[in-house]
Amino acid sequence: MQTIQGDFDGDGLRIAIVATRWNDEIVDRLVDGAVDVLTDCGVEDDEITVFKVPGAFEIPLAVDRLAESGSYDGIVALGCVIRGDTPHFDFVAGECAKGLTAAMLEYGLPVGFGVITAENAEQADARAQPDEENNKGAESASAVVEMITLLRQIEGDE
Repeated sequence: MQTIQGDFDGDGLRIAIVATRWNDEIVDRLVDGAVDVLTDCGVEDDEITVFKVPGAFEIPLAVDRLAESGSYDGIVALGCVIRGDTPHFDFVAGECAKGLTAAMLEYGLPVGFGVITAENAEQADARAQPDEENNKGAESASAVVEMITLLRQIEGDE
């Protein structure tokens, strides 16, 4: 049996981060976690670009256009949707996930899903801690690098 998996060598990669302005106290920590992991993997700071969008509903459009541009090897999508008293949460979170999946599959480009969906602010805060083990931004960035390197092996580029 042979097992093939990606690694965490980000040398030479160009990564876009699409992050929301909504719930920025949480999202800024997700961005910090993602950038820390990317640079730890060897991605140069000047090869990481952060794009800010209003909210989670707008993330898929920005991701789609960035993927279409061909300028990036992978994209990390970061946001935070906290359940309120109306069904708005379900629509925003669900459509964001669908849109990111559609862009990823259409362009064959890894997209890290770092959009926290939480019942309350405490749950969101717990998923955006400064340490890599409790930061969904860090987790998503790590997944993007691993998927880029795995896809390159599958496609015979490495």
